[in-house]
Amino acid sequence: MSDPASVRMTSDEFIAWAMEQPGGQRFELVAGEVVGMAPERSSHALTKFHIARRLAESVERQGLPCQVYPDGMAVKVDDATTYEPDALVRCGSPLPDNAVTLDDPVIVVEVLSPSTRARDSGAKLADYFRLPSVRHYLIVRTEDRAIIHHARGADGTILTRIVRDGPLHLDPPGLVVTDLFPASR
Repeated sequence: MSDPASVRMTSDEFIAWAMEQPGGQRFELVAGEVVGMAPERSSHALTKFHIARRLAESVERQGLPCQVYPDGMAVKVDDATTYEPDALVRCGSPLPDNAVTLDDPVIVVEVLSPSTRARDSGAKLADYFRLPSVRHYLIVRTEDRAIIHHARGADGTILTRIVRDGPLHLDPPGLVVTDLFPASR
């Protein structure tokens, strides 16, 4: 295949292509166009790991029928858009062991980086909420230790609040997460 940036792909074509790429290279598909993902800074990697761990601890503590995935799972928004969030929660029957995509996350987490800030706060916000399953989209700002929490209300309205400390109450009911940022060094 020629340069992926010059070829439009469907989500299914993209997944097949991405699975053939050398390890360490990560991509997303945005409106049919392949977008490369830059290497992560230490604070980004540690924060996304910490949040995924806190989500997993809460799921386990509550005995919820959910799985927490760190980065690596592809979220298929539509036939031309597939993202790889920094963490996500999916509830229901476990996926097959060989699954690489899903289209029904309940919680999606993106840790902002300089190269993705605009897309994570704009297009991804709108795109993730196109999925009926998405109840919460957490945009994490490491520089000021703030989480922009977008939540779908019962009437479909997206409510936004900024959380800097205290517990974060999420759906499914009982999912409460605290200490979302790693200890300062």
